[in-house]
Amino acid sequence: MLSSTLLIAGLGVTEIVLIVVVVLLLFGGKKIPELMRGLGKGIKEFKTAQNGEGDGTAPANKDQDNK
Repeated sequence: MLSSTLLIAGLGVTEIVLIVVVVLLLFGGKKIPELMRGLGKGIKEFKTAQNGEGDGTAPANKDQDNK
């Protein structure tokens, strides 16, 4: 399944390895988990908003309470 997905995207193993190496060089090993955590939170918020769950003001209120 993975190989067919890669073929559809037009990326081979060499290109993926090159992309991973460049990302590691740019951001370093310690920063990548933070970036992925932020990306995951963003995706979760997007899906929640897309499904219409909640009123969308809870995250903003939470941020204002932390200040």
